[in-house]
Amino acid sequence: MSMNFGIVIAPRSGATWIEAVQTAERQGYGTVLLPDTLYTPSPFPALAAAAAVTTTLRLRPNVLAAPMRSAAATVRETAALQLLSDGRFELGLGTGRPDAAAEAEKLGVAFGSAAQRRAQLVEVARAVRAEVTPAPPIVIAASGARMLAACAETADRVHLAVAPTAGEQDLADIVARVRDLTERPIAFSLQLVAIGDALPPFMSKFMGVTLEQLRDANAAALLPADPAAAAELLEHRREKLGIDEILVPGDLSEAFAPVLEQFR
Repeated sequence: MSMNFGIVIAPRSGATWIEAVQTAERQGYGTVLLPDTLYTPSPFPALAAAAAVTTTLRLRPNVLAAPMRSAAATVRETAALQLLSDGRFELGLGTGRPDAAAEAEKLGVAFGSAAQRRAQLVEVARAVRAEVTPAPPIVIAASGARMLAACAETADRVHLAVAPTAGEQDLADIVARVRDLTERPIAFSLQLVAIGDALPPFMSKFMGVTLEQLRDANAAALLPADPAAAAELLEHRREKLGIDEILVPGDLSEAFAPVLEQFR
């Protein structure tokens, strides 16, 4: 099992998007991830553009809110991305962020109850697996018990959707719960929150997260500033927990570069 790295970015213009994804590929990132919100460009056309200017970079929405599209619509878009990328697409799915209900209303779709959204997610995943060739890997963002049960049934990979202050034991508990529910091999991903003293502005501005809170909680998504120590910690979690993919917010790419170099 090797360590994989993804970068989470969004287009600001066509030219900067092309430059960003080509740079990510050269730097050694394996996947580019694009959020699915009404505040960022729609992920399918943006990832199609990324596919056209890269050769090895994998492409993943981070993550599609399942209630926002019918299963048939997601199948159609996924099939297009698989065609245009020569099979480099990965389907990231979730039941919607806390503020996604307002976005669903703007789009004129029913958001539904938590149970309905989980059922929609499973329906989408099954439809894509059955109707898209080659079927892409299914990555599901989850942390709660019911969603983890859905992951055990459906996911190839679990994006650990934990609070920024979650510790390593919190991650271990989630991994153990999934493994108790299935014998299928399932991989795990963790998105970073901060590195050393580098904290993305949106974390403090919109989520109220501070470095002091992360340090006090010994947050798993806070990496030490020393690249060798950070790489050692990531290898430890890969071996112990099976967390073999680290997702890096674009605002942390500069701080993460020396860590990435440790794995090249």
